[in-house]
Amino acid sequence: MNGPRRLVKLTTRAFASLALNVRQSSRWMKTMAGRMSPCPVRPRDASPELIAQLGKLPRMRKNPAFRKVKSPEFQSIFTPELKELEAMFKKYDYELRIAGGAVRDILMSIPPKDIDLATTATPDQMKAMFEKEEVRMINANGEKHGTITPRINDKENFEVTTLRIDIRTDGRHAEVIYTTNWQLDANRRDLTINSMFLGFDGTVYDYFYGFDDLQERRVVFVGEAGIRIKEDFLRILRYFRFYGRIAKDENNHDEATLAAVKENAGGLAKISGERIWTELQKIVVGNYGSELLLEMHRCNLFEHIGLPVEPNLEEYERLCEALKNFDKPHYPILYIAGMLHSVEDAIAMHKRLKLSAYERDLARFITQEREKVDTDYTTLRDYQKLCLKKYIQRDYVEQLLKYSNKLELYNQLKSWVQPEFPIRGNTLAEHGLKKIRLGLVLEELRLLWADSDFQLNDIDLLKKIPDILEKIPSSPIKAKRSK
Repeated sequence: MNGPRRLVKLTTRAFASLALNVRQSSRWMKTMAGRMSPCPVRPRDASPELIAQLGKLPRMRKNPAFRKVKSPEFQSIFTPELKELEAMFKKYDYELRIAGGAVRDILMSIPPKDIDLATTATPDQMKAMFEKEEVRMINANGEKHGTITPRINDKENFEVTTLRIDIRTDGRHAEVIYTTNWQLDANRRDLTINSMFLGFDGTVYDYFYGFDDLQERRVVFVGEAGIRIKEDFLRILRYFRFYGRIAKDENNHDEATLAAVKENAGGLAKISGERIWTELQKIVVGNYGSELLLEMHRCNLFEHIGLPVEPNLEEYERLCEALKNFDKPHYPILYIAGMLHSVEDAIAMHKRLKLSAYERDLARFITQEREKVDTDYTTLRDYQKLCLKKYIQRDYVEQLLKYSNKLELYNQLKSWVQPEFPIRGNTLAEHGLKKIRLGLVLEELRLLWADSDFQLNDIDLLKKIPDILEKIPSSPIKAKRSK
C-alpha cells in the first residue's frame, strides 16, 4: 500500500501502540525536546494536523527489506564489542539496526568511520538492560535526545538512539515521541540517502528509494523538501554538503529542492554560528566547493550565515583558480576570505560564525595585507620581515602567499629555516627600556637584523638602540598612535 494512506495507517498504528504503553508505563510516552517539556505527549496529539505536518509521502518500496550486503566494508564493522552489543539486544528482544551515514558509506563501498545505531528500545529500557548486564554508560547528556552510549568491554563506545517521531519543531529543536516503527523514524530524516537502515544479517531496509538515489548520485529530501527544512533549517547546509559528497556533476540540483532552499533561507538566522561554520567548512573544501558556494549565494543564503550580501565574487573565483596550483588541503577560512571586501567584513563574519582565534586573525590579516602584495611586499626578504613582526604568525604569511598565487615565494618561505634572534627582551630591559618602548625597539631591531641577512650579532644590534630611540616618540601613547 503506497501513498499518504499508508503513512496515516502507520502513524495511527504507532500512536495506538504508544497509547497502550502509556497505560502500562508513563515513561514510554516520555517527551523529548531540546528544552525537555515536562508534560508527556498524549495520544490525542495524533490528530489529522499532526499527520499532515509529516508532509506528502514520497513513493515507498512495497518491500523495504529488498537486498542484502556481504561486502568487506560491511564485515569490517563487526568488532567483538559490536557483536556483544547485538547479542545483548537480541537477548532482551529489542531490535537493533545500523543507521544513517554508516549505511550510506557501506553501500558506497566506503569503510564507515562511525557507527550509529537505532533501536526499538526506549532509553529507560536500555538503561535497565545495561545496568542488569553491568555495562557502563557514558555521556548522560545524550539521554535527552533519546541516545544512550554504552561502553562495551571498556574498549568501544556505541551511540544507540531510540526510534522516534517529531511532533513539534521550531527549526532548531524537535519535540518527539518514541515509536517502534522503523518507517516512521525514516520519514523524519533529512535525505533519502540517509534514511536507510542495515540489519546485522546484512539486510538493507530502504523505505523511500534511498538506495536508488545513491546509485544515481541523486541528493533529495525525504518527502517534501520544504517541510524537512522547516524541521531543522541547518538541513539547508547539510543538503549542499552531501551534494558535494554524493553528486556526479557540479550543477545537477533538483529544481524543487533549490526552490525550497531559497524560500526557507531566512530560517538559517535561527541557527547558531558554530553549527553553521561546522557545515560551511566542509562544503568549501569538498567536491564542487566553489560551485556550491556560488549556488548558495544565488539562493540568498549569505546574509543569514555571516557572509557579505554582495560578495567579492571576482576575487573569490580568482582565488579558487590560484589555489589549484598549491597542494591540498587548504584552510576553509582561506577560501572564504576571497569573498570578503574588507577587514570590516571579516569582523562581521566572525561575529556571526564565532570563528576560532586563528581563523578570525587570518581572515583579518588576509583582507588587510593582500593589497600590499606586489607593492610593499615583492621579495622573499619582505615576507621574512613580515614574519618577524609582533602578533604575526609565520603561517599567516605563508597563507598570504598562497592566497596571492606566489608559488615560488611560498616554496622559498616554507623552506626557510629562521635563525634565532640574538637579543631577548630582558636584555633591553637592562638598558632601561620598558613596556611599549621596549616592544617598539625590539621590533625595529628585528627588521634591521633581517636587512643584514640575519648577520648582525647582539653587540651590533645594541649599538643601534640610540638611533632607534630618536625615531620613537617619548610618550607611549604617541608611540601607539604612530603605529
